[in-house]
Amino acid sequence: MSEIAIMDRIFGGISAMKTMSAKDAKNAFGMLIDHARAEPVAVEKHGRKVVVVLAVEEFERLTSLAQMKTDEDENVRKKAVK
Repeated sequence: MSEIAIMDRIFGGISAMKTMSAKDAKNAFGMLIDHARAEPVAVEKHGRKVVVVLAVEEFERLTSLAQMKTDEDENVRKKAVK
């Protein structure tokens, strides 16, 4: 079976976010890592998304954005108190 066929079977075709079952994530962990480095991948357990695997660079970008938003909200709150 080709890698494309394996990916289609595991990921269930093209969607907004690639998903795979926890069983497939365990059995194809290297493939999960490869795909998560390119785009986030949701892992499902009993048909429900339970975690998202993403590249460390994307995680750092998201946490940086969240921190900037927190800092901005704090500055607005401080100005409102004055």
